[in-house]
Amino acid sequence: MEYVIVPMDRSHLSQIAALEQACFSQPWSEAALEEELYNPQASFIVAEDGEGGVLGYAGLQVVLDEGYICNVAVEPAARRHGVAGELLEVFCRFGQAHLAFLTLEVRASNAPAIALYRKYGFREAGRRKNFYTQPREDGIIMTREFAHGAEGTDPGSAEEPV
Repeated sequence: MEYVIVPMDRSHLSQIAALEQACFSQPWSEAALEEELYNPQASFIVAEDGEGGVLGYAGLQVVLDEGYICNVAVEPAARRHGVAGELLEVFCRFGQAHLAFLTLEVRASNAPAIALYRKYGFREAGRRKNFYTQPREDGIIMTREFAHGAEGTDPGSAEEPV
């Protein structure tokens, strides 16, 4: 399956809104997605096929050095082809360069997503009781921390960096 990762733009909005409807019990509206185009703290990216079709998308909101992944969704026919992983990889590279951590919530029953997030270095950091509705379910908070300033230092060394 061939695709490219591109920034979300107006041409993607209706397809992403339809994907939201297909994937989530409380989907974002097209208007809410459009607002994110003008949010300076947000970055939404799209996995786009050769004809401009949306295979998946992900959203990130950043405040200072904290990143919150608010959405990851992939068309059912495009799942298990690495699309979600590629979207996550973009945000993880950004996080490694610029953030203290990335965090997200995932339904406690969504084992495939939890496994994917673990593969990309996210660890369970907590639980939000009854976070999701329709159906009511706990949200697992998963976080990946980045060690900025630690590059080039040996964690086993007794010497402190100067």
